[in-house]
Amino acid sequence: MQARFRKFKLEARKYLRHQMRDKLSQTRISIQLCLLALLFALMASAVIILFRLLLQWANHFTQTQEWDFTGSIGDWRVLLPLFGAFLIWLVARFGSKRYKRMGIAYVLHRVKLHYGKIPLQSAPGQFFQALFALASNFSVGREGPAIHLGAVTASVLAEKFKLPDNSVRIMCASGIAAGIAATFNAPLAAVVFVLEVVLREYKVQYFFPIMLSAICGAVSSQVVFGNIHEFDAIKVSHIPLDQYPLLALGGIVLGVAAALFNHNLIQVTERGQHWPLIVRLLLAGVITTLIGLVLPQALGSGEMAIGLAVSDNPAIWLLLAVLLAKIVATIAAIGLGIPGGIIGPLYGIGALGGAILAQATALLFPSVAPYAGLYTVIGMTAMMGVCLSAPLAALVALLEMTNDASIILPGMIVAVPAYLIAYQGLNAKSIFFRQLDIMGLGYKVAPVNLGLQKLGVRALMDRRIVIVNNNDELLLEVMKRAQGRPVLVRDAEGQIAMLDLQMPSFDTDTSLTQHRIQGLPDSATLNEVYEILAPKRAGEVYIYQDTPENIVGVISWSNLQQEIRAGEV
Repeated sequence: MQARFRKFKLEARKYLRHQMRDKLSQTRISIQLCLLALLFALMASAVIILFRLLLQWANHFTQTQEWDFTGSIGDWRVLLPLFGAFLIWLVARFGSKRYKRMGIAYVLHRVKLHYGKIPLQSAPGQFFQALFALASNFSVGREGPAIHLGAVTASVLAEKFKLPDNSVRIMCASGIAAGIAATFNAPLAAVVFVLEVVLREYKVQYFFPIMLSAICGAVSSQVVFGNIHEFDAIKVSHIPLDQYPLLALGGIVLGVAAALFNHNLIQVTERGQHWPLIVRLLLAGVITTLIGLVLPQALGSGEMAIGLAVSDNPAIWLLLAVLLAKIVATIAAIGLGIPGGIIGPLYGIGALGGAILAQATALLFPSVAPYAGLYTVIGMTAMMGVCLSAPLAALVALLEMTNDASIILPGMIVAVPAYLIAYQGLNAKSIFFRQLDIMGLGYKVAPVNLGLQKLGVRALMDRRIVIVNNNDELLLEVMKRAQGRPVLVRDAEGQIAMLDLQMPSFDTDTSLTQHRIQGLPDSATLNEVYEILAPKRAGEVYIYQDTPENIVGVISWSNLQQEIRAGEV
C-alpha cells in the first residue's frame, strides 16, 4: 500500500510539472509565471540588499561628504581610487577569465540573444568589483551591479527549475526590475526601464511578472532602509506656463550636452579596449585621485554633485568647474573599465547642468530664479533620457525619486527637444548599444526570430507519436496502424529517424523511407526549431524531456509555418 502511494505521489508530481511546463511554454500570462517571478524577485532583492548593506558599511569609512580633504595629500582617503583600482584588478586577475564580462550592456546582450541566461560565475566578480569601485569613490552608479546581480540571480534560479527558455527571459527581466527597485525604491521606474531599455517591447505576459518583482524589490528596500525618496529634498516649484518656451530652449542645450558626453565616452571606451586592464584601471584611479584633490564634489555616484547643485546660491564658476570635473571623472571611470552603472553619474551631471542653465537663464530672465530646483531635476531627466535612449524611464524615475508630480509636464517639455536634437540632429545613440558594438556583442534579432523565441516547443509539438526500433519487417505494419501519427524509428546507436510512407504510382509498389532528424530539449523555443528546419524548409525535429531517450513530441516544418502564418508569433 505504501509503495502504491509513493508511486501515485511521484506520478502526480510529474503530471503537475508537465502541466506547469506546458503553461509556461505559451505566450500567455499565468499565475504560475507570476508566482515564480515573485519567488525569484525575493532572492534577487536579498542579494541587492546585502550589496547595499556592505556598501553602506564601507561608506562609513570612505565617503568624502563628511570630511573636507581638498588639497590634503595627508588624508588616506585621497588615495582611495588608486587602492580601489588595485583591488578591482586583483579580483579580475584571480577570477574566471571566461566570465569577466559584466554590466548593463552585457546583460542586454544575454537577454536579446541568450534568453537572459547569465553565467553564475560572473556574479562574484560583479559583486566585489562594483563594491570596491563604489566604496573608493569612483564616478559610477549603483544600478549597474543591481541590474547584473538581479538578472544573474533570477536566470540561474529559472534554469535550476528547468523552466522553458521563453520563461527564463521573463524571469531575468523580472530579476532586473527587482534589482532596480531594491536599489532606488522606485518600482514603477524599474518596470518602465525594463520594458523600454532591456526588452524594448510591451507584452502583457511580461508586464505582470515584472511589476510583481518591482513591488517585491521596493518593499524589501523599504523594510530594510525605510521608505526613502532620494531626491525629495529638492525644492521643486510649480513653474508658470509662460516660462515653458524657456524650458524647451533649455532642452535643446541639454540635448547637445548629452550627445557630446555620449560621443566622448564612447571614444575613450573604444581606445581603452586595446590597453592592458591594469593600465586602464590605474589610469582611471590616477585621474579620479587628482580630481578629488581639487574638487571632491565630483567624486562618487552623484550625490555630492546633486547636493552642490541644489545648495543655496552656489557660485556659477564652482558649478562649471565641478561639472567639467564630474564629466571627466565619469568618462575616465566608465570608459576605462571601472565596473559600475552610469545612471548615478548622469544624475550628477544633469543636476549640475540644470543648475547652471537656471543661473544663466536668470541673468536674462530674473523670473526663472525661484525655479532652480526644477531646472536641476529636468537636467537629470534629460541627461538620463538622452544618454540611455530612455526618456520615459528617466521621467518616471525622477517622478518617484523626488516624490513630486509637478515635474511631469516640464520634464516632458524638456525631454522632447533634448531627445530630438541629440538623436536626429547629432546622430547620438544609446550608450549601451554603442558599448555592445565596441565589445563585438550582438543585440539585434529579426522580427520572426523574436516572435518565435516567445513560444516554447511544448506549446506546438505533436504528442501523438509512435516510437519503434529499426526492424524492416515490422515497419510497414507499424506505419499502417499508426493512422497518420508520426512514427519515429530508433536504430541500434540511438539515432532517431522519421518514417515516411511513399505512395505508389502506376508502376511502383508502396515503399518506406527514413530520414534522420535532430532533437531539441523541451525547454527550447520555436526559434531553435526554425533554425534547424529553415535551410531546407522541410523536415521535422523531435522533442525530448531531460534525456534524448525520453522523446515526448515532434514538430514539423508544416506545423511551424502554420503557426507563423496564423500570427501567433
